[in-house]
Order: sequence, then C-alpha cells, then structure tokens
Amino acid sequence: MENLLNKGPKEGEMTKEIESKTAQIPSQVYLGLAITAMLASAVLKCAGHKHTALFVGQWVSPFLLFGVYNKIVKTQGHD
Repeated sequence: MENLLNKGPKEGEMTKEIESKTAQIPSQVYLGLAITAMLASAVLKCAGHKHTALFVGQWVSPFLLFGVYNKIVKTQGHD
C-alpha cells in the first residue's frame, strides 16, 4: 500500500540544517545588504571606478533573492 502514496521528493538533512540556520536571519538584513550594495555601487561610479561599481551593483539581485527565499522558508517551512 505504501507504493500507492505519492510522497514526493524529500529534502536532505543538509538542506534542512541550512534552512533552519538561515531562517534565523531577519529579512531586513537581506534588504539592508541590497540597499548597501546599491549605495556602494553609486559611490564607486561617482568615484570613477566604473567596473567595480558594476560588479558591486550586480550583488543587489542575489541579496533580494536570498531575502525572498528566506521569507518563503519562514512562512512555508520545508518538508
């Protein structure tokens, strides 16, 4: 009978451990990091460091995505 139940894929123990640790980080931290990266990029651009400003500016999206993932883990949990 167990074969008839669709249990779906399970998360690994390592994933659960990572999610339990990252769920402790407030969502405002990720937003703050994104805003800081934007400001740092603008300052670098004004200082004439064009390539470094572009590099730092690309950090904004991952920080925001980490924040969204963090929020999903907090509200939906895992397995």
